[in-house]
This record gives sequence, C-alpha cells and structure tokens, in this order.
Amino acid sequence: MRAAFSKALTQLALNDPRVILLTGDHGYALFDEFRAHCPKQYINAGIAEQNMVGMAAGLARGGFRPFVYGLSAFVPVRVLEQIKLDVAHDSLPVVLIGDGAGFVYSHLGTSHQSTEDIACCRAIPNLRILSPADQHEMAACMSLAYQSKGAVYLRMGKSDRGDVHHRNLLPSSIAYPLKLREGSSRGPVFMATGSMAITAMEVANTHWPEASVWSVPCIKPLDKSTIEALVNHCKEVVTFEEHSVFGGLGSAVAEVISYRSPRRLLRLGVEDRFSDKCGSYEYLLHEHGLDIPSIIDKLSAFFKG
Repeated sequence: MRAAFSKALTQLALNDPRVILLTGDHGYALFDEFRAHCPKQYINAGIAEQNMVGMAAGLARGGFRPFVYGLSAFVPVRVLEQIKLDVAHDSLPVVLIGDGAGFVYSHLGTSHQSTEDIACCRAIPNLRILSPADQHEMAACMSLAYQSKGAVYLRMGKSDRGDVHHRNLLPSSIAYPLKLREGSSRGPVFMATGSMAITAMEVANTHWPEASVWSVPCIKPLDKSTIEALVNHCKEVVTFEEHSVFGGLGSAVAEVISYRSPRRLLRLGVEDRFSDKCGSYEYLLHEHGLDIPSIIDKLSAFFKG
C-alpha cells in the first residue's frame, strides 16, 4: 500500500507542478522516485511538524496543492491545532498523510502508536477522513484527495497485509462503503476500515459465512444512507478497526444507526488503555484483542448474547 501511495503521489506531481510534497524528516526511501522525478516539488521541513502544516497552508493559499507526510502519531495528532486553524478553518486544499497508523511502529512504544487519530480528526469541521484498506483503495483515495477542494486526512496503516480488492477502483467509489463479501440476507454485517478489512474477511470466510463484509474507506463524511440500508435487514452489526473504540468507525456507525435502525452493535477496536509492553505488530494485536483468535472469541460471545 505504501508503494501504491508513492506511485500515485509521483504521478500526480508529474501531471501537476502545483503538487508539493512536504515531509517531517521521514520517508526517505519511500520518496526516492518522487525526488528523482520531481526534486523541485519536494520539501523536507525537518522535525518541525507544526511549522510544516503552516507552510502547507501558505502554499495552498498561493495556489499549490500540498501533500503533508508524517507518522500518524505526529500528523495529525501532534499538529491538531495547526490543522484546525491554519488548514480546516478556511477549507484549504491540503492533504495530510498519516503513515504507520495503529500499531505499525510497535517497538517504538506508545509515543509512536497512533490509535486516536480518527477520533481527533472527526471533531474538526471541513476535514475529510480517508482510511484505505489496500493498494487499490489507496490509489483511489489519492485521486479523491487530490480532487478535493478542501482538507483531507488520509490514514495509512499496515501496508503488507494483502489486498481485499482484485481490481482498480474509481475515485468516486471511495466515498461509499465497498462490498467485499456477500452474506446471507439476514446475516450479520461486518464493517471494517484500513488494516482490519482483511481480518474481517478472514473471520467471515472461516467462521461466519453468513456475514456480509464491507470496507469503509471514507470515515468522514460517512455515507449514512448506505449504512442505514445495510443494517435494515440484520440484527447484529460488527465494526473492525485498528483504532480506539471511542471516536472511530464504530462510534460513527453507532451514531448513524441509533437514529432510525437500532441494532445490536459490537465495536472491535482498542479499548480505553495504552499498550502494556512493546513488541512486534502481531504481539500488540494480541495484547489488545485484535488478533483473529481473540476476535473469534469476542464474536462468539456477542452472537450468543
């Protein structure tokens, strides 16, 4: 997925000299191709993320199309005030890329584990939130972000978990939940975003064949009509995300279905706690109950309830 991001960004910059990449002293190998082809459109702002977002706002006001890249623990979390006041307040066309969302930078500890970024961004007006699940969604998200007339936060999680789609996607399709798997007419609905989409698929394929699975690459604005239509026929809804259970996809879905279509909802995500230990990505998924065996146990208990 990171390769798809780099390729899409390079192509956008080749086609449009207004595209400027700003990075906070990260992603050197990732941007080798970009710097080789578009060296004058590359700015390393150093470890000064707040200033970098201010620079991007100024560039956007000058007619450029800035893409701001950083680790998601820093972009958007460290620069939330600058995003709010410098960018979103005036709906400037700045694309913020948060790489390594969730537990990707596992060994670096809590300071680099970003499980609250969606929640932080959802409360900021005029800020679209995209969370692609694979390389196909990433390519479409990049096109949609570029076409946007306002601010966008694009969340990039674990990049090597495999694809959930088998074809390229239209940018316009990203604004809606995408069906990954057909279930039974009265079966539960699984909704996943980002890195957890492939987990939801595996769990459904092996243990709940009656479940339909949907990827939700656009967290904000959430397509409420589709969400309501999906839950009208079912009794149980399950959301999957490598993010806090507060303020993320699960919360957004709960807000929608509570109006007209109350259903039993299980939000699978990070509970209200920090990681106890550092370790591998797989270890942290297990510690937080987001590995497949733990999820199966939670789902079994939920469906029996």
